[in-house]
Amino acid sequence: MNKEQRINIKFCVKNGIGAKKTLQMLKIAYGDNCLSQTQVFEWHRRFREGREDVDDDKRSGRSIETMTAENSA
Repeated sequence: MNKEQRINIKFCVKNGIGAKKTLQMLKIAYGDNCLSQTQVFEWHRRFREGREDVDDDKRSGRSIETMTAENSA
């Protein structure tokens, strides 16, 4: 759902809607599942500065593995 909200933030930026109003609209749409104010304002800034990608940034380091019966042996 975070990706969906980031798409909506990007839409708001492209339509000239400020971060505060964007947060208000997301809270109405997603209620308790809304991104935090910090996250909304950060993504809003990124899109305002020209970012196009809505996916998370790639992280360095080892990937997280899930323990299964197949890989625990």
